[in-house]
Formats: sequence, structure tokens, C-alpha cells
Amino acid sequence: MTLMMKAKEAAELVYIGITSQVEGWKPRGIQPCIATLLVEGDPASAYYAGAKRKLAGRLGIAFQLHAFPSDASEEELLERIRLLNADANVHGIMLELPLPKGISARTVENAISPAKDVDGVTPANKLAVVTGEDGLYPATPQACIRLLKHYGYSLSGKNVTLVGRGQTVGLPLFHMLQREQATVTVCHSRTPDIASHLRHAEIAFVAVGQPNLVSKEMMHEGLAVIDAGINEQADGRIIGDAATDIGDIAAAVSPVPGGVGTLTTAVLFENLMKALATQQGEVQPQ
Repeated sequence: MTLMMKAKEAAELVYIGITSQVEGWKPRGIQPCIATLLVEGDPASAYYAGAKRKLAGRLGIAFQLHAFPSDASEEELLERIRLLNADANVHGIMLELPLPKGISARTVENAISPAKDVDGVTPANKLAVVTGEDGLYPATPQACIRLLKHYGYSLSGKNVTLVGRGQTVGLPLFHMLQREQATVTVCHSRTPDIASHLRHAEIAFVAVGQPNLVSKEMMHEGLAVIDAGINEQADGRIIGDAATDIGDIAAAVSPVPGGVGTLTTAVLFENLMKALATQQGEVQPQ
């Protein structure tokens, strides 16, 4: 029987740890605070921002939503980030994407202080992922590995196929997998036969943003698949990059939704707690 690697239990464990840390800051008069910048116009972004606000309230974390009209200028966002960077009571900053045409996401992201960059998108934190030095690593790659380990899998010495080399998930995940001592094969848009690489893999990570990219025919009975794809269908359903029937053959599969995305949100708030500790001079190990 295929193991469904659902993330709810793993996420709850993270939330227990976060709640404990939030309580620990109270005697010092510190309330963890995250600020989210949202340019109006994308319903999905507004939904995700609202979900984060709700979760922050549950965890005892202050949540600031800085909403901008759809015709906001890049300079308006940059000025708000400058203010948030300088505000000692704000410990994490994140930007909801996509942004309207005419605003460079890279320029805006790069303006965020690396010390408050809970999404791990600034050049300093991207470099830290590569070198293994301390920093705020992006949440989704962390969630991919955390979910796999939660279900008892080890990466050390394993043959791993990573499908996707994007800046947000695939590339940082590659570097993290290397430090886990995995033997990693990276497949991408120029790879002629992804199935041949999956046949030799014990573990696969899929992070492309293309529904049904990985099919049932590519599976074998010993393969564990972590699906980090998020694809919105015309009817509003969210599906991953792997076909829904791969579980008929694969040994273990993370569902979409209910898998990596669920744990990613938890890790994002975990990054906030790390950022706060670092800002207070209490550096936590990576």
C-alpha cells in the first residue's frame, strides 16, 4: 500500500515549537511580528495573505498587512520596505507575488533586509543556501526535506532525482540535498527522458509547475515522491506536478494539496522565529 505523506502532523509539530518560542519572548516584552506586502489585483495572493494572517493569530504572532492598490508604483513598495527594515518591532518581511507589470519583483525582494527575509529571496540568503552558511533559507525546499524525514526517510547515500531547477524551489533544494549527502540527478526542460532517471532513483522531488509532468508510467514500487508543484486548474482545484494516480505504483507520495504546501507555511513562521532570535543576538543553528 502506498504511503501518503500528508503534512498536517509535521506542521503541527512545528507550530507547537513556535508557540513555545512565542511564549518565551513574552517576559521580555517582545511579540514576534511579520509584515506582508500585497499589491491588490490577484485573488490567490489575497487568499494566501489572509490565510497567513489567520495562522499568525493562532500562533500569537502579530501580522501586518500592507496592501497597495493595483496601480501602485515600485518606489512606493521600496519606500515601505525601507520603513519596515528600520522598524525594530517588525521581525520578518515577505512579499506576495505576482506583482503587476512594471514592478520588478527582484528589485523589490532585494530591498528587503536579509535579516528579515523570511522567504529567503534576497541575494545574501540565496548565497547562504549555496555555501551552507547561516541564513534564512527558502521555506518550500526546507519543507520538502522535512516532510520526507518526518516519514522516516534518510537522504544520506540515496539516489535522488530532482525534477526542476527553478530559482524558488529546485535550485536551493539541490544545494540542500547535497548537504544531506544525497547523490542528486537534476532533470530540467532539456532532459530528453525523465523516466529513465526516475527508474534509478529511490527518492524523487518534483518542482516545476507543470501538471501531470510525472506520470504513473514513470514510477516503480520503490520510489518515494515529494511533489512541490502547485497548479491551479480552471475549476479552482489545486494539483501538483505528478499525476494523481502515481500512488498506484510508487511506495510513497506527498499529496497536493495537503503536502509540501501545508508544511511550507509552518516553516515560513519558523523562519520568522529564527529571524527574531538572530536580531536579538541569539543565533540559532541552521
